[in-house]
Amino acid sequence: MVQGIHHVTAIAADAQRNLSFYTGVLGLRFVKRTVDFDDPRTYHTYFGDELGRPGSILSFFSLPGMQRGQQGTGQAGVVSLSIPLGATAYWIERLVGLGVAFAGPLSRFDERYLAFRDTDGLLLELVARPDAAVRDGWHGGPIPPEHAIRGLHGVTLWVADRDLSGMFLGRALGMHRVAQEGNVTRYAAGSDGPGCFVDLRSTPEFWSGKLGTGTVHHVGLRAGSAETQVRLRDAVAAAGFTPTLPVDRKYFSSVSFREPGGVLVELSTDGPGFLADEPAERLGERLMLPERFEPMRESIERNLPFVRLPDRARAPR
Repeated sequence: MVQGIHHVTAIAADAQRNLSFYTGVLGLRFVKRTVDFDDPRTYHTYFGDELGRPGSILSFFSLPGMQRGQQGTGQAGVVSLSIPLGATAYWIERLVGLGVAFAGPLSRFDERYLAFRDTDGLLLELVARPDAAVRDGWHGGPIPPEHAIRGLHGVTLWVADRDLSGMFLGRALGMHRVAQEGNVTRYAAGSDGPGCFVDLRSTPEFWSGKLGTGTVHHVGLRAGSAETQVRLRDAVAAAGFTPTLPVDRKYFSSVSFREPGGVLVELSTDGPGFLADEPAERLGERLMLPERFEPMRESIERNLPFVRLPDRARAPR
């Protein structure tokens, strides 16, 4: 079965603005700067914990010419990030001080959370849980370590038929139903801790989502090893869907398909990880390319917009 969420990939309009928000406001580490492996004219940037471990990763395709997306049915509508239980007051003060509009604290499934949007309109949450402390955040950024984000908490899929999507999550991917509140049903993988939750929100009355900036492109679920990925791919195919063959993404391998509600999902391996081509202390500093693009490096770098990298020094407290 899947072990939780590996990563979430969304679409941004401006690479610099996006980088400044996720490193400067949310305090995530910038762990990789590369390109869309299907279109080297486009940045693909990754944010996460100190090493960009599976379960901490938010990544973005930066597409300046793309129109704003329409959030709706058939999408991962909300991305939730995990914070320690006592960190909510700190984040309220921080968001207020930086002029980021938010709602909350709100309650759901006995959790307290803050809801807000990034600079492209992507719906985000900061969810406080006592077990968030089992994971480390990025302690080299502007957030005091005791309040730092501890990776992904989960995602909320907006689907027309949550029972159908839920049945698929259970039978094909080995997830289990853990709670229901109103029109949201929660499924979990593995230990039911942070990074393991997929919430299904029933949205038959919503309009269909339209891909664009400020929307999620896909959700990557943790397959762990290549062997487990093969078994999961076979289970998805046996359920009547058409997963791709494994695709080498350099830092992990992925198998893609759409679940019954139309959300694009990947089954991603844990390795080889972001240390495959950069040492830990230099992550994100240089544009990294797959081998087939190296002969084009000069032209690729010339055509990509300049981005100013975040200061590696810890900000004053």
